[in-house]
Amino acid sequence: MYTTVRNPSTLHDPAPFGYSHIATGRGDVVAVAGQYAADGSGRVLDADFDTQVDVAFARLETALHAVGLDYSHVIRLGTYVVDHDESTLMAIGRHIARRWETPPPQTLIGVASLALPGMRFEVDALAVRA
Repeated sequence: MYTTVRNPSTLHDPAPFGYSHIATGRGDVVAVAGQYAADGSGRVLDADFDTQVDVAFARLETALHAVGLDYSHVIRLGTYVVDHDESTLMAIGRHIARRWETPPPQTLIGVASLALPGMRFEVDALAVRA
């Protein structure tokens, strides 16, 4: 693993919410722009929230693979949600738990809208290449 994730006992346990408090890494930082549920031409998929999250994370994985990285290299996530509520938080947490044993630090931001009509979720990432 290229990162060390830490959750100090002096802070609450963030795992149920799909993130960790701190990550450190060694090497070059790689930034991945916001990924969303899109078809091959960039059009937003007409899909429910859960599917949009799944496709966005799959696209994140594709972007990481394109530069020889994978989820284990990610040291930070930024997630953006339209109409955020507890159910969207739990859905994101489930998708993150499927991909990371210990999730990276994450900031979830509720927004009024995203770049294109129909987008309900977007994720960006910072990763480290050793």
